Amino acid sequence: MEFNQESLSSWEANSAHWDATIGQEGNKYWKALQRPTLERLIPRNRPDSKALEFATGNGLAARWLASVEGGGVGSVLATDGSAEMLKHAERRQTDEVAAAKTSYRQVDVTDAAAFDELLKSNPGGFDVILLNMAIMDIADINPLAKALPKLLKPDGVFVATVLHPVFFTSGYTRSIELNDWKYRDKPEITRAKVIREYLDVPPSRGVAQWGQPALQVYFHRPIHELFTTFFREGLVMDAIEEPAFTEADGNKDRIEAHSNFTQLPALLAFRLRRIS
Repeated sequence: MEFNQESLSSWEANSAHWDATIGQEGNKYWKALQRPTLERLIPRNRPDSKALEFATGNGLAARWLASVEGGGVGSVLATDGSAEMLKHAERRQTDEVAAAKTSYRQVDVTDAAAFDELLKSNPGGFDVILLNMAIMDIADINPLAKALPKLLKPDGVFVATVLHPVFFTSGYTRSIELNDWKYRDKPEITRAKVIREYLDVPPSRGVAQWGQPALQVYFHRPIHELFTTFFREGLVMDAIEEPAFTEADGNKDRIEAHSNFTQLPALLAFRLRRIS
């Protein structure tokens, strides 16, 4: 697949910049939105549980899963399609206890054969499978959806977060109005996003972090299409959230910053289970 290869290549090229930007502790999106949401969606305090993460990046969420703060799962298999990303992830895991229960493996989630290999090496399956902020980077999620019922234990969960399909990966524009007639000490600011395309949006190229050396490919999926891909494989949803930034997360120096749009969710998060 043309777009799939381009996507994987861009993450190889951007891996060092991504690692330097996200760092050891994560950015605002992780601290304010992703981590609090994962704390609610992933079962905690299960030291005997096995976790699998796809698209681990520099290992941020994998480190959290293996830590006491993340629930301290018994083992974490952190995977990514980029070999360079995995090098950063392994280097970043400096906690000896967490490192001892974390392993790394290159997995292209668009390749059905890769899941066959995972199943052979992990016949008992996983209690937790995580895909944090990567669905919009994956050209084809059908192989993943087909593999999940086999990879999950009977009571296991698949948890995913993604840039919100309505307010981020659609063909939106940001609108900012300054109302001088309601001027007090400064003009009143009204923010909105205008959605002109949603149901049929082709793959697009953009950046996740300013300054990254290569453009990456974004794959938009309307919400019904996203969920149906998993539902038709026998998975059911039992939790969904739409995390948004709060006033405390705002950026006063950049009125156009996404963190200032407190009424529009930045992410879509959901949890799926297999039907036993």
